[in-house]
Amino acid sequence: MTTFTPCSSAEVLSTVQWAAAEEMSLEILGHGSKRGIGRPLQTEHTLDLSKLTGVTLYEPAELVLSAKAGTPLAEIEQLLTENGQQFAFEPMDYGPLLGGEPGQGGKNGTIGGVLAANLSGPRRLKAGAARDHILGVGAVSGRGEAFKSGGRVVKNVTGYELSKLMANSWGTLAVLTDVTFKVLPAAETEVTLAIRGLLDDAAVAAMALALGSSAEVSSAAHLPERIAARVAGGRLGSDAATLLRVEGFGPSVVYRTEALRQLLGKAGPLEDIAGEASRTIWRDIRDCVPFASTQGAVWRVSMAPAEAHHMVMTLRMQAAVDAFYDWQGGLVWLSMRENDPEAELLRGLIRKHGGGHATLVRAAAAHRAAVPVFQPQPPHLAALSARLKAEFDPKAILNPGRMALPSAKRVGYQVGQPTSRSPVME
Repeated sequence: MTTFTPCSSAEVLSTVQWAAAEEMSLEILGHGSKRGIGRPLQTEHTLDLSKLTGVTLYEPAELVLSAKAGTPLAEIEQLLTENGQQFAFEPMDYGPLLGGEPGQGGKNGTIGGVLAANLSGPRRLKAGAARDHILGVGAVSGRGEAFKSGGRVVKNVTGYELSKLMANSWGTLAVLTDVTFKVLPAAETEVTLAIRGLLDDAAVAAMALALGSSAEVSSAAHLPERIAARVAGGRLGSDAATLLRVEGFGPSVVYRTEALRQLLGKAGPLEDIAGEASRTIWRDIRDCVPFASTQGAVWRVSMAPAEAHHMVMTLRMQAAVDAFYDWQGGLVWLSMRENDPEAELLRGLIRKHGGGHATLVRAAAAHRAAVPVFQPQPPHLAALSARLKAEFDPKAILNPGRMALPSAKRVGYQVGQPTSRSPVME
């Protein structure tokens, strides 16, 4: 196995062209912070983008930043902080959950990985995910063809949807070389209102009431009893905590927080948490820190907030599991106390409770090889995904098998003309 470490977009292009010509599979790698997500790869070579670094454009007044795909996310976030700006979608750091340290010594993934995994955090309710902030990309397809999409200004929409197509593709369609993101001013003030002692159903109702008000809540999460103690070094204690984040200018935050207190005063004991303490709590929720020290499989489940806690209650009757909720209850983090991820049981219950998506974020390699890590697609969407894979990476050389089990045939350079090797449709 050879590890290629290109320092320029041209070197990335030549490497992929060689791999396509020789039909050699490549693992696409940044810092490896998310390497354990997806089916285990068995590739002939590795394309390491960690030396493809550098911010190529940053115009704070225009709210635009461009960088090479291998640029460390930590470096970019530091630059934004120095200028009072941020990625509003607050990309998650998978380091703690997957066995690394927070930030992995300043390497909490790369900016290209942010888009490839479509990262987001608790503010997704208000700000969306990475795909909602991408303005343009430069990439190399599995055909060995360089292409660009989008631009460097917020109002430029040329090729915009192609840039979004790279989101959540996990390196299976193209190798990103350059990305351009929209950035936004950071909030002047942040306060979290904590309601203590609520059960899951009452917490979901309280979060729905808060999100439906004029208080402009930017994040809403619920940490059940004992789970709360695993956040912010135990600062919340062990009682259940339902958390509502309010951000903005100081006087506005004070007014909106008081409005929430009036609205939710009868829900339970209330507590204000401000400044760095608030930021630490939401950072730990974002990075799934409550389950970082556990040993079992971890799932990331997205479904209707009104149904999620019912699904969890039913699951608890059949399996040993811990859970906490983000996105008003629409995102459920599940930690199985046993090593078995219980994929069939979980996905069956999700279907019974209105449907949704379940991603196996952490599990032993044997389990990740045996069960679908990503939510299986309906036949019509699976067919569309196969067509996209065939167009972008017809010889299936980029991260083969990471997102789906191999199928029986490999699609050649012309759609519908198979070669002698097996395909992997993502």
